[in-house]
Amino acid sequence: MRTSFIKTLYEIAAHNPRVTLIVGDLGFGVVTEFAERYPNQFINAGVSEQNMTGLAAGMAMAGRIVFTYSIANFPTLRCLEQIRNDVCYHAANVKIVAVGGGYAYGSLGMTHHATEDLAILRSLPGMKVVAPGDPVETRLAVQTLVQDPSPCYLRLGRAGEAAIHAGDIDFAIGRAITVLEGTDATLISTGGMLENCLKVARRLKAEGLQVQVISMHTVKPLDERAVVQAGLKTGVVLTVEEHSEVGGLGSAVAEVLLQVGYQGVFRKVALPDRFSAVAGDFEYLRALGGLDVESITNVVRKAVGTADAGLVHTARVGAIG
Repeated sequence: MRTSFIKTLYEIAAHNPRVTLIVGDLGFGVVTEFAERYPNQFINAGVSEQNMTGLAAGMAMAGRIVFTYSIANFPTLRCLEQIRNDVCYHAANVKIVAVGGGYAYGSLGMTHHATEDLAILRSLPGMKVVAPGDPVETRLAVQTLVQDPSPCYLRLGRAGEAAIHAGDIDFAIGRAITVLEGTDATLISTGGMLENCLKVARRLKAEGLQVQVISMHTVKPLDERAVVQAGLKTGVVLTVEEHSEVGGLGSAVAEVLLQVGYQGVFRKVALPDRFSAVAGDFEYLRALGGLDVESITNVVRKAVGTADAGLVHTARVGAIG
């Protein structure tokens, strides 16, 4: 996703001199070509994320389309006050890009684990929150966000994510993408968990279960209609995210289902509400957090079993207004 982001921004910047990239003294193997080709559209703000964000807000209010870029928590939590007061309060045209959502920088420890960012950023007024599922969605998200004047948060992976979509797709902020159809359960994925969700669906298909997979690349504004339709269609809805179980995609989906009177099965597959005391490969950390294919598969099996046993009411949802 990281490569797809910078390649797309590079192509756009060639035709739009308003597009500006500000980095926090990192990523030189990735951003070097951009910096050399567009010196008037690139700033290294140094290890000073608060200043980076304030600078971005000022440049945006002067007419620029500004992308800030850094690892995991640094362009988000370290400068949260500047995002809230400078960017969101002024509705500035700033796109905050965090590379390494979740455990992507797992070996560097909890300071580099981005596991609360979706919850915090989605709580800010006026902020759109986008977490693409693969490089194709990333490219289309960047192209779309350049045209959107509002503050946006773009959460990327950096672990060589596979391209899930074969070609261009119908992409729009706030509109989910159904990647795989199914009738027995729905997996709603955000960010880099999309590939694992598809692996889970294919594994369960061999057991006779038809699992629908939805890429919820936009956490805010959430595609509420897609959530409600999933509940109506399958009666078993599970959210999957490489993020804390508190306040992220699962919480956003639960809010929608509760408001429309959903009575089917709902499960959140997410990281536990605690810091990881372990540093290691991101796949290893995912497994410890229950986000590997085997763990997700087991949760789906149990959820479908609960529905089949009649332990909940049949799914019933009201109309969404």
